[in-house]
Amino acid sequence: MPSVPEARPALCLDHACVRAWLRETDPTVLETLWAEADQTRSLHMGDEVHLRGLIEASSHCIRHCLYCGLRAPSEGLERYRMDGAEILTCAQEAARLGYGSVVIQAGEDPGLTRAFIAEAVRAIKRHTPLAVTLSLGERSDEDLLAWRDAGADRYLLRFETSDPLLYRRIHPNLPGLVSDRLAQLARMRSMGYEIGTGVMVGIPGQTWDTLAKDLLRFRDLDMDMIGIGPFLPSPRTPLGGPQAATWTAPPQEQVPNDELTTLKALALARLLCPDANIPSTTALATLDRAQGRELALMRGANVVMPNVTPPHYRARYEIYPGKACVNETAVACQECLEGRIQRLGRKVGKGPGGRVRTECKDLNVCDFDH
Repeated sequence: MPSVPEARPALCLDHACVRAWLRETDPTVLETLWAEADQTRSLHMGDEVHLRGLIEASSHCIRHCLYCGLRAPSEGLERYRMDGAEILTCAQEAARLGYGSVVIQAGEDPGLTRAFIAEAVRAIKRHTPLAVTLSLGERSDEDLLAWRDAGADRYLLRFETSDPLLYRRIHPNLPGLVSDRLAQLARMRSMGYEIGTGVMVGIPGQTWDTLAKDLLRFRDLDMDMIGIGPFLPSPRTPLGGPQAATWTAPPQEQVPNDELTTLKALALARLLCPDANIPSTTALATLDRAQGRELALMRGANVVMPNVTPPHYRARYEIYPGKACVNETAVACQECLEGRIQRLGRKVGKGPGGRVRTECKDLNVCDFDH
């Protein structure tokens, strides 16, 4: 085990300081942020990088979100929905490759019924030792309880933005149903799920104030998992076409959807939520194929999500174009990621890799002002 670095005085993490860090561009100053985030990751999470096998179970979606290529009005997509046997095969492949958990992700698809997902979860639990995370959008409490009873361990539901006006613009309600993802997150926690959420960095209309509030909201909600990636526009969506300019905030306030800002947000999330699981996202790897994953792991991330979806489906799960690793087999993806992790001096984690709440005694790095 590498020696634990000497603790430094904690950075200021109120709203004004978080906003200032997000806008900081001086590489020398940012070295302090990177070092603090990496130290906090090391102290609370250790040097293990946990691998979650990603299963993209369906590209059907009933939503009209302005940012997602799977939105219901998108044309030219070859939609698909995996059957239970295919999902189980993917999970078994993840277990064979040594992963500790899988994430079943999909568009908000009513075709993935309560009974279907419950049986898929039970099958994975019967045939593998894996933890199961679901990321299936906004679902009824009856669905969520049934899936928890079937053995689902975690649920990911991004709230996307803490700005209610921006949220309503980019994420329209379904007829007769009001979208309230923060309320669903709270209900899922009471059901016994580990819960995760996240935001996109640089979505048109997102301001520096809003992004700072998003990051502080993670701490207020005591998130178990946090996903942060850049907004990557899809030409199939209003925010990826010529209309996008009409949504942007004033030039000095619009957050850019670039790698540097995403890494700053990720590092701040680690400081605000020291023992949360934070992935190095595929979106960041898409933006920077050479070292995007590594930079995230060096700035606070401790999870990577290799794709175990069959390649013939993977290419059709087009949330945004040009997704990294879309044509790689699960084995090739695993070998690549494990090599990258080892070259950083880190090691692949074993077991389910759930949140372990930690306390740092007599370490200034833990004395954040709440």
